[in-house]
Amino acid sequence: MAASEPTIVATSMGFTTRRRGPYDVQPGPVFDLMAELAGADEPRICYLNQAVGDQPTALTTFHGAFAGTRFRASHLALFPMPNVDDVRAHLLAQDVIWVGGGSVANLCAVWRVHGLEEILHECWQAGVVLGGVSAGSICWHLGGATDSYGPTLRAFTDGLGWLPYGNGVHYDGEEQRRPLMHRLVGDGTLPTSHCTDDGVGLVYRGTRLVEAVADREGVAAYEVTRAEDGGVRETRIEPRLLTA
Repeated sequence: MAASEPTIVATSMGFTTRRRGPYDVQPGPVFDLMAELAGADEPRICYLNQAVGDQPTALTTFHGAFAGTRFRASHLALFPMPNVDDVRAHLLAQDVIWVGGGSVANLCAVWRVHGLEEILHECWQAGVVLGGVSAGSICWHLGGATDSYGPTLRAFTDGLGWLPYGNGVHYDGEEQRRPLMHRLVGDGTLPTSHCTDDGVGLVYRGTRLVEAVADREGVAAYEVTRAEDGGVRETRIEPRLLTA
């Protein structure tokens, strides 16, 4: 099965803790949503972890989270070399591709070196549901606010650009995020941008934002636009609450 049209789920959400240690997590409800969008009862999900350099701990955490679930988990590593013989075939065989957080600048650069920009675009068009958190959200857009270059957030404008918007993640979780996104939209560095509080995701069909979803109460998504007078307008988008 495959999504009925190209689908991306761009989020500030993902796994939830089992409260048995920092690496013992379980899939949050966003993964069931992505499986539903893919039309898969036993979804094949592949993890792309290049935003933290294929960090082994993150890979172990991912596989542990899906152990014993209906999901059939795999990962694509690119450090020090690809861990599968045919990257394109492996990714096209998935129902869902999930991209972890970290450095969006490094993520996009490594993907381009390995030809993943073209392969992932083919997957998107073929109905594989793409998604991710933080860097794994910004990457599909034109850009956003990032800590890729240091603890002081800066503009990133070299995303894949399939979604023709800016993207702001962790909008309520880090105090630099909202004012920087407002400045970047206001001065034209980024176009109209879609932003997510922690616990919120954006569902795109093609390039259309069709809904926001959340895994908790009291959070939201936002559309940030530049007004004709050069000011910035922020419009709250109420999310649909996902159930576990």
